[in-house]
Amino acid sequence: MMARQRTGRGSARHSVPARRHWVATRIALLSVFPCFTMLFAAFAPISLAQDDNDQVLTIDHYVPHTSTAPATKGEQVTLYMRERARADAVQQGSALAGKVVLFVEGSRFGSTAVFDAPYQDYSWMAYLAQSGFDTFGLDMTGYGFSTRPAPMDDPCNLDPAQQSLLAPSVLLPEPCPPSYTSQVTTLRSDWGDLDAAVNYVRALRRVDRVSLVAWSFGGSRAGGYAALHPDKIDRMVLLAPAYDRDHPTASPPEAATPGTPMDLAVQAGLAASWDPQVKCSDQVDPGIREAIWNEALVADGVSWAPGMRRVPPFPTWSWNQSIAEKVQAPTLLISGELDQVVPQQVVESLYSDLRTANKTFIDLACSSHFAALETRHLAMFQASLEWLQDGSVNQIQYGTIRLGD
Repeated sequence: MMARQRTGRGSARHSVPARRHWVATRIALLSVFPCFTMLFAAFAPISLAQDDNDQVLTIDHYVPHTSTAPATKGEQVTLYMRERARADAVQQGSALAGKVVLFVEGSRFGSTAVFDAPYQDYSWMAYLAQSGFDTFGLDMTGYGFSTRPAPMDDPCNLDPAQQSLLAPSVLLPEPCPPSYTSQVTTLRSDWGDLDAAVNYVRALRRVDRVSLVAWSFGGSRAGGYAALHPDKIDRMVLLAPAYDRDHPTASPPEAATPGTPMDLAVQAGLAASWDPQVKCSDQVDPGIREAIWNEALVADGVSWAPGMRRVPPFPTWSWNQSIAEKVQAPTLLISGELDQVVPQQVVESLYSDLRTANKTFIDLACSSHFAALETRHLAMFQASLEWLQDGSVNQIQYGTIRLGD
């Protein structure tokens, strides 16, 4: 009930209405039997549908969690994780030490669209899974298939400009004042979500430590968590990690930031953010954008606001020097040379502030903030594989490497 296994990639994908119904049904079951399902998922043997051990499986997990987010504090929420792993890796169980990876989202697409992109060879999770890693992609509270706090169900909580995208309609007959006036999550509550996911995976695969791969604001989530829980983290790979060099000693706030609890994301916004960073003629395969947008729509937006997705604003606080210097895990930093969202000098500052003895910086040619979804992605995937396996890239454990030329 907690874990559903699928084989292959495209053929097992549900239609949008069917998948939304299936997700809702499984969450309803989970709310009735959370303790039983946790025990079942962690210790029940998995019956494989195929004998081919090279087959990369897709397994859906729903993790019960007592929320610490301001909008759901103390409530039982459900965190979705997608697992991609070869059949033989799943069968190995306790033999997986050093081979379990948790992907931490930082975009507003949820984990599946970015880390398990349903397009050609762009799935980062599947790439690692094919080399024997057991990979998991986590949707944080408010994203993807995880619980969305109640304020995100009220269109009055959109700012007036975004309400105008919906009104007049059955959903929103006319503009209205908000019922909730702060962000629904904080970075501290994100760390709580991450801890629930890490503990679930450690129990499920019977390992002491997992490695983290994160993108963008996921850097604050993963890096801050690794500083708080060094005993649970093996290695880290951070792509374009958000970082605050200007406030080196500021502590993450306890309370939520005042503001709107959600935004509406539209497909045109993806191009508006991405296009200014495209400077090389062969940098982007146009087909990837439609694929990841459609994947994100599966999780939310189709019935609530056609063609749009609800997304919570990012917490306003990013990790800083006081947090980074506590990180012990060997850390690989990757930065696209054309990134305008988290410019390279920001990632270079983080590299300087990390105190771990094992750290490497990759300067990725002709790549933007969306490097995982661009044509140099395989060079980056290969570097992450080497780091997760050996703690080095091209046998380098410390310093800067240029890739993608």
